[in-house]
Amino acid sequence: MRLATIKLDNQEVVAVVTAQGVVPLAQVNARAGKKWATEMLPLIEDGLEDLKAWYKAGGKEIVEAMPAIPKNEAKFGPLYRHPHKIWGIGLNYADHAGDLAEKTPTGRPGSFPKWENTIIGPGDTIKIPTMSQKTTGESELAVIYGKKCKDVKIEDWESVVAGYTCAIDMTAEDILRINPRYLTQVKNFDTFFSFGPELITPDEVPDVLKLHVSTVHNGVVHATNSIDHMTFPPAFLVSYHTQIATMFPGDVISTGTPRAHEIKDGDVMECRIDGFPVLTNPVIDLKVRKEEP
Repeated sequence: MRLATIKLDNQEVVAVVTAQGVVPLAQVNARAGKKWATEMLPLIEDGLEDLKAWYKAGGKEIVEAMPAIPKNEAKFGPLYRHPHKIWGIGLNYADHAGDLAEKTPTGRPGSFPKWENTIIGPGDTIKIPTMSQKTTGESELAVIYGKKCKDVKIEDWESVVAGYTCAIDMTAEDILRINPRYLTQVKNFDTFFSFGPELITPDEVPDVLKLHVSTVHNGVVHATNSIDHMTFPPAFLVSYHTQIATMFPGDVISTGTPRAHEIKDGDVMECRIDGFPVLTNPVIDLKVRKEEP
């Protein structure tokens, strides 16, 4: 099943993705006599099991027959704006570590927190801050928790996953190179985390390890790598972070990038993942032009 958040009547609401476009979940509720939450985070918090079961038991055909908003006419937002936690994973591919002249972490992943002020969605503008002379963008697979959980065994990791999505993470790299202790700062400027446009449930991804993630800059593929080349694969990351803290529905792990690319005013960044819709964001530099109202 594929879900998205769309902007409709000045609200950000859940829609079911079909071959024809997107159908607001409120309309599905009316047709099916259901009361599923119509905002993404509350829907995830309530649990997707009932919706997925209905969808598999004939609901898909019902939704496919309903009038849909064409994807090229829909305005997509970030999947949601207020997760409890976002964990970013640094240097999870050896290639990316080499790009920064750093050693790949061993034993434990190089995790860092990101805050909700960083969140933007498809088509929103990435804003290079005035403090940074070199900001980079990097494409990543994001994993979304679907349950409150603690100390999850690695073999049970998929049982707590609501789904996957595309993400673009940003870093003020010049500041990071001054001192690695600045990592949390350089990852948390406004607009430094884009994710969406679709939440794709695990049943739609037969083997997450076979997915290829590409960082694309101005339409040119800068780097591609497959999930099975990660030092710490999603199963490990999902389990490991529940040993640090209780994870809540909607919490996100952005699993690391094949490689980052410097971004400048007027650029366009894309995250491409096999079988996922492309996540695209334009870039402005706040040192070049004033922030948009």
